[in-house]
Amino acid sequence: MTVQSPTTVPAVAETAAEAPKRISLWRLVRRYPTIVIGSSILITIILVAIFAPFLGTVDPTAISTRMRTREPSAQFWFGTDMLGRDIYSRVLYGARVSLVVGFSVAILASVLGLAIGLVAGFIRKADAIIMRVMDGIMSIPSILLAIALMALTRGSVGNVILAITIAEIPRVSRLVRGVVLSLREQPYVDAAVAAGTSTPVIIVKHILPNTLAPIIVQATYICAAAMITEAILSFIGAGTPPITPSWGNIMAEGRALWQVKFYIVLFPAMFLSITVLAVNLLGDGLRDALDPRLAKTI
Repeated sequence: MTVQSPTTVPAVAETAAEAPKRISLWRLVRRYPTIVIGSSILITIILVAIFAPFLGTVDPTAISTRMRTREPSAQFWFGTDMLGRDIYSRVLYGARVSLVVGFSVAILASVLGLAIGLVAGFIRKADAIIMRVMDGIMSIPSILLAIALMALTRGSVGNVILAITIAEIPRVSRLVRGVVLSLREQPYVDAAVAAGTSTPVIIVKHILPNTLAPIIVQATYICAAAMITEAILSFIGAGTPPITPSWGNIMAEGRALWQVKFYIVLFPAMFLSITVLAVNLLGDGLRDALDPRLAKTI
């Protein structure tokens, strides 16, 4: 008769306990690959931005007239621009500007748009006034509105964030308002009103939790749009100052030589495209995961 050692049974039990976790994780990856791919790429870009001082080869603002428009090589991986600055280092530091602008605009526009949409959707008297203001702002294309706002201020990252946020708030507020209009007719909201619950409590307790899922998805698209808008503003000289390394500034400085020195524009454009793609993939995956009509059983 074979006798198991005391250490054998716990090992088997531990393996059996870990198996469902591994299976669930694998099913999550298989069901929502866009979340995994998008978040993996985005986390990589974030790490690159955080550790840019250690990954960069030289100071991104250092000018060297002897090293002007050098092609990619072992010394300068992405080449140099017209002032002899290392494009590789500038691209790494440019990720900081794009990520800060994208995340900041997504958070600010979502929070402010959520507050405005909740008030407009639940309080009927305020709906007409607030939404007419939002319609007026939305009647102006977001990029033109951002350019107009930047023309009134000096170029800085903070002003870029503020200008893009103002242009994105109406879209969030209209989304939230539409959700609230359908939620306030639900029986549990009528029951709360009949019970004498105050309006702020109803909004926070019964309405707000049901608006978070679409807001999270919308925030990812706002983040991607904000990165593109920031690059456009910097490209036309209405965004961040030229001394600040950003993907838009790098492309703007290389557009005069793009036919002969295409790499000056290629690398920042490639990083911008990959980052925006990662954010959009994450948004698509979150939409499928959070929408009960599209969510798949794991």
